[in-house]
Amino acid sequence: MKERFPSLIALFLLLVLVTGSWWAADYAQRAIQTDPPRRITHEMDAWSRDFVMLRTDPNGRPINRLEGVYAEHFPDDDSYHVTTPRAVGQHENNPITVAVSKTAVMEQGGKRIIMNGDAHVRRQPDANNDLLDVRSQQLIILPDDDVVYTDLPAEVIKGRSRMNGTGMHYNNKTRQLQVSASTDVEIAGSEGKQQRRTEIPANNTDQKKP
Repeated sequence: MKERFPSLIALFLLLVLVTGSWWAADYAQRAIQTDPPRRITHEMDAWSRDFVMLRTDPNGRPINRLEGVYAEHFPDDDSYHVTTPRAVGQHENNPITVAVSKTAVMEQGGKRIIMNGDAHVRRQPDANNDLLDVRSQQLIILPDDDVVYTDLPAEVIKGRSRMNGTGMHYNNKTRQLQVSASTDVEIAGSEGKQQRRTEIPANNTDQKKP
């Protein structure tokens, strides 16, 4: 029994040490306040005035430019809200397009720009294409695809021809213009002397290649 007594004391001390350590760890966890998970809200974290943003291709050549009088950044969706924006697309081998509006929202790291309020897109003419002018209360630009579209009423002017319709999609790479539910169409003749007006049913879709 005397031989076992030191072992029993050592075991007892070990149990006391383990119990004390567990109690101390539990007390520390309960005593230290942890921050609750951050609530994600749509709140501005940065702003800028008279700014210019550039996007380049893999060779470092500018392909898109966005400038404005004032911009706010919202981290929850990584969007920029821009006042008096001006967006310029200058892809190689494609005519330059310039878009303006009252306000804009840039999303998805610049892959989508929503132009709101008196939105206006103008594609410059070149040797093979007439001037293209599009107006609507909202125009959505996909800079990487060189595409602009809207689901709202829009007025499209190409050269001396004009078309009003609800829903428009224009691809600057292929020069394909699609207008849905088009009405009040004025198409200039080949010599620019004759115009005709047609009424097109709302369920029809027109495709026109500028």
